[in-house]
Amino acid sequence: MSVLIKNGTVVTADKTYRADVYCDNGKIVAIGENLDTPATAEVIDASGQYVMPGGIDPHTHMQLPFMGTVASDDFYTGTAAGLAGGTTSIIDFVIPSPQQSLLEAFHQWRDWAAKAAADYTFHVAITWWDESVHEEMGTLVREHGVNSFKHFMAYKNAIMADDETLVKSFRRSVELGAMPTVHAENGELVFQLQQELLAKGMTGPEAHPLSRPPVVEAEAANRAIHIAQAMNVPIYIVHVSCKESLEAITRARNNGNRVYGEVLAGHLVIDDSVYRHPDFEFAAAHVMSPPFRAKEHQEALWQGLRGGNLQTTATDHCCFCADQKAAGKDDFTRIPNGTAGIEDRLAIMWDEGVNQGRLTMNEFVAVTSTNTAKLFNMYPRKGSVSVGADADLVVWDPAGTRTISAKTHHQNIDFNIFEGRTVTGIPSHTLSRGKVVWREGQLLAVEGAGQYIPRPAFGPVFDAIARENELNTPQPVVRQG
Repeated sequence: MSVLIKNGTVVTADKTYRADVYCDNGKIVAIGENLDTPATAEVIDASGQYVMPGGIDPHTHMQLPFMGTVASDDFYTGTAAGLAGGTTSIIDFVIPSPQQSLLEAFHQWRDWAAKAAADYTFHVAITWWDESVHEEMGTLVREHGVNSFKHFMAYKNAIMADDETLVKSFRRSVELGAMPTVHAENGELVFQLQQELLAKGMTGPEAHPLSRPPVVEAEAANRAIHIAQAMNVPIYIVHVSCKESLEAITRARNNGNRVYGEVLAGHLVIDDSVYRHPDFEFAAAHVMSPPFRAKEHQEALWQGLRGGNLQTTATDHCCFCADQKAAGKDDFTRIPNGTAGIEDRLAIMWDEGVNQGRLTMNEFVAVTSTNTAKLFNMYPRKGSVSVGADADLVVWDPAGTRTISAKTHHQNIDFNIFEGRTVTGIPSHTLSRGKVVWREGQLLAVEGAGQYIPRPAFGPVFDAIARENELNTPQPVVRQG
């Protein structure tokens, strides 16, 4: 059935205007007033509401095998929860084990994701290096629509990429027209700090942020940025959590480097006092990396979003329940890292961003959807309200309220890091490729309805880089004799 959204105000990343939106066969077919539509179309009255592109979460981990367990949200429950919150697409992560074939891991994740209720695509992590990795990166880009590769600078003795791997993978990425992304934490420093804290009897969650202070993140961010600069490669830094990392990004961007930053909704509103809570389950539920920071970092991150030095917002959605977190009861380094948030990101960003005057509505759309679509070459198919785009839309009620709670959320986890917050601004309807999947509190998600979205290589930034490299190719000096 086709859908007509009437009487709403369309809000995109660059403009706001009154118009109706007609969707058919999964696409936006017409935008305007007094549209000629069939009488059989389902009509959504969006009076007093905004019609925006569905959210795109560029950083999720559904069903992730990690630290001896598996994340509790699978691709169906996680994406369904996203739809309830207005997020219509995710970019998840294929994370091969060291020495595992990238293609083997990619196909495993594709199998797991077949049950997704919303559209999905993948970054692929580079966790080791030899010639086979070099070749399989090419196959992933050319044949499977992968255009971004992830590098963990943390997690020593597991998936950490050393400098040699970073250099070789960055070089291969730019050859292929793919965006290198990094988790910026100095893994060696983290490891040494963890051992020192344990030796001092610091075994609880309160030690977690002490083992990963801002300087650990800042060093890695600076190093990754300078490696990328030396090779004239664009770089995307995930979950920027502290002002020191933001300062590194800002300096690089002011120098003309193509550096992009992502911030998590949680890092914008939650501070590190959660780790000192007397209840272990509460404190452990907040263990993620990088950790939540002191309050001073939050306003800096908001300024980074508003000033354009941070381009995207994400969740790093990776759910572990209390019994899973309990694996680290006597050793904080064994607490599975991860928190939830895919269902709440848009509401948190609206309530703390738009309602507080930190973001305009257009900036909200940019940082929750459009910028991700552009950076990872899905725009305008995703992240836009335009004729021909996928009909991934959210009808946003700016006056609607919801009190966030683990008792009522759709995420498959027994804890919510935003527990008890009453937000103003919620989706009344979510459309995924033209199908209504959330209607005024009713979740209509369908297991397996999501599609894999291949992303073409060589987004616009790579054209500029190729031209710059061509003009600045070093030439040997011709000498006499």
